[in-house]
Amino acid sequence: MDLKEQIDIQRLPQHIAVIMDGNGRWAKERGKARLFGHQSAIQAVREVCEGCAELGVKYLTLYAFSTENWNRPLAEVSGLMSLLATTITKEVGTLNKNSIKLNAIGDLKSLPETNYELLMQAIDSTSHNTRMTLTIALSYSGRWDLTQASRRMAKDAAEGKLNPDEITENTIATYLSTGGMPDPELMIRTSGEERISNFLLWEMAYSELYFTPKYWPDFRKDDLYEAILNYQRRERRFGKTSEQMTQ
Repeated sequence: MDLKEQIDIQRLPQHIAVIMDGNGRWAKERGKARLFGHQSAIQAVREVCEGCAELGVKYLTLYAFSTENWNRPLAEVSGLMSLLATTITKEVGTLNKNSIKLNAIGDLKSLPETNYELLMQAIDSTSHNTRMTLTIALSYSGRWDLTQASRRMAKDAAEGKLNPDEITENTIATYLSTGGMPDPELMIRTSGEERISNFLLWEMAYSELYFTPKYWPDFRKDDLYEAILNYQRRERRFGKTSEQMTQ
């Protein structure tokens, strides 16, 4: 029985988040420039998107570019932005063919104007799709998101639109850029690094974390299936005991 057939479709995570790590190291080991690794990673994105959609996962969030990544060498950042623009334009047809809705979170206005406009066009042209929501985190960090949510809540409170005494966890969640999305049950990080790197800090409070040594450009559907199977072998207790979960 292959890996896909072993997956219990009734126990799929609704939302999978991925830190796509290792592109630069993958390229360096092959004597190539870091940008070659980013270019080679596009196939991994396609495979994971297709794999999730085929299984029935409803939300997939990919950490593509963090706020900290702006500090990388200018040539790499410029190359990444160019690659982003080209990829968005090329992949819209595939997204529509597979009924995948594109979404983006982060400080999107900090992107180059052309990238921002192409991204908004792609989001608009896929907005009618219902099979799966693919969210790209661009110029994003969890701390940035919590900061902007706090500012918006403070503004609404000052204007009398929000009673501070009535703020709950659900209130905070609605002010985050992921508002309306379920929290990710599973987070996958490639390349052997074992940290969450300022990604979905609020939303991953109870996520199962899966780390693999495989670099992102080599990640394929079978690797996704293995991560999901690993997730399904775990007991998710949310602070309760095993006995309470079976009652």
